[in-house]
Amino acid sequence: MNIYAVIILVAIAANYVLNLISDSLNLKALRQPMPAEFRDVCDEEKYRKSQEYTRVRTRFGLISSTFSLAVLLIFWFAGGFNWVDQFVRGFGYGTIVNGLLFVGILMLGQRILSLPFSIYSTFVIEEQFGFNKTTPATFVTDILKGLLLSVLLGAPLLAGIIGIFEYLGAEAWLYAWLVVILFTLFVQFIAPTWIMPLFNKFTPLEDGELKDAILAYADNVSFPLRGIYKIDGSRRSGKSNAFFTGFGKNKRIALFDTLIDNHSVPELVAVLAHEVGHYKKKHIPKNMLFSFLHTGVMLFLLSLFIRVPGLHEAFFMEQISVYAGLVFFGLLYAPVEMILSVIMQYFSRKHEFEADRFAAETTGDPESMVSGLKKLSADNLSNLTPHPFHVFLNYSHPPVAQRIRAIRDVEPVKN
Repeated sequence: MNIYAVIILVAIAANYVLNLISDSLNLKALRQPMPAEFRDVCDEEKYRKSQEYTRVRTRFGLISSTFSLAVLLIFWFAGGFNWVDQFVRGFGYGTIVNGLLFVGILMLGQRILSLPFSIYSTFVIEEQFGFNKTTPATFVTDILKGLLLSVLLGAPLLAGIIGIFEYLGAEAWLYAWLVVILFTLFVQFIAPTWIMPLFNKFTPLEDGELKDAILAYADNVSFPLRGIYKIDGSRRSGKSNAFFTGFGKNKRIALFDTLIDNHSVPELVAVLAHEVGHYKKKHIPKNMLFSFLHTGVMLFLLSLFIRVPGLHEAFFMEQISVYAGLVFFGLLYAPVEMILSVIMQYFSRKHEFEADRFAAETTGDPESMVSGLKKLSADNLSNLTPHPFHVFLNYSHPPVAQRIRAIRDVEPVKN
């Protein structure tokens, strides 16, 4: 076993153990009584249900991750990567086609093995707790649409990266970086109009009190609001959400129909104000810039390791290839990715606090933001008492109790 294999095994084991510790601490934190703040939106029975939901999802996640780890190790040490490589080489195609087949077979195999877990999660766990609205037909069509998008968008990108690293020499990572940036911007631009409607129906918000209140708020904060949409989230789940997507003329704010049905107009304006806050505070371009810088560093490091014989030997490969190097580098890079993920989660939580503050200040109604968050947490059976280490490792949003305390410290801005 060479040094690359040791590094990857240690990284995989460390990630698994850290998540195991995090989950264990989080389960123990469920013993806490319901926070008094939530007694107006959540009775003891619903609180116990939310605790049980967290327990069930956590234990299911542990089973799923353990299975995935076991499959990876068995496949690895049984020489599976080399077997797939020799299989695709047998067709006699060139490097790019071989790479597409190699990665495609690995991804398809992973998808097939994870399918029973996805089915159980959707049709057993989510059904048990009253969330699932997905029909078998919708479930299947979602999978097929996802595969189609992978072929139409993912395959050309992968082919381009393989070709760049195969033929463009030492500066290949720079060309690959440019391609990834352009591809990301292209997908961000077309997603609201062409991709997301494949999975959900976006309906312009109808005229009425809610639309009038939202337009009045947008005008008050000088936000160029061109698209407010209601999304049919209830088609798949009883959970509620809202999000901001796209940029330029294609940007959209979408409110789940379940959110609209369960919240008052002031609460919905506060939720939308939070999304506007992300835009006004420039969180989206900041995150995109960090993502681009991260991608550049990763591609540079990839260029150093992609053809290293020792990395291929760690996976018992008979021949060195760019496409196999891509896959193996992904595993080697895992420790860096884990550290960057924790850093990104920290900044994401910071951005959520900033967007909350913006909403509370500009609406002049922090209590509507508070009541909206409380309802959303109760309706989604969110964990109200997460362990700090679990938050540190996994949460992109601060715990709702922390958000409420921060909102209550805000002094509304009077216009």
